[in-house]
Amino acid sequence: MAFPIDASTVTHGIQLAVAPVFLLTAVSGMIGAVAGRLARIIDRARTVEDKARATTDEELLRRAALELGELRMRGRLANGCIALLTTCAFLIGVTIIVLFLGETTAAQISRFAIGSFLFGVVCFLLALLCFLAETVLATRLLNFHMLR
Repeated sequence: MAFPIDASTVTHGIQLAVAPVFLLTAVSGMIGAVAGRLARIIDRARTVEDKARATTDEELLRRAALELGELRMRGRLANGCIALLTTCAFLIGVTIIVLFLGETTAAQISRFAIGSFLFGVVCFLLALLCFLAETVLATRLLNFHMLR
């Protein structure tokens, strides 16, 4: 079924749908930053595990177990952050599609756009909280390790 679409409707639909794209830019930058932190967490965990395997010193094994637990928590926070950011990006993509379709067709789907956009923003805010918790934990661990 062909829809009669004029150029001004398409132009307005594109203008309306482009606004959420700026949030996608922020999300992609955050995913890159968090993925880099996750890679460092994994590298550090491998280093600690290798040192623990190579020793029989009980004190070193105890500290390694503590640090691995802390690294595991940081990894979970980073993974949660990436999952929330990916969900946010998906929902913003849905918002863009819904806004464009709502503007260029007769479909009344603006409520879906509002819901997907707001839920996407909530996911972004929760991801920021995970990121904050991970960085605070990493900084706290840095201070703790400096005291030893």
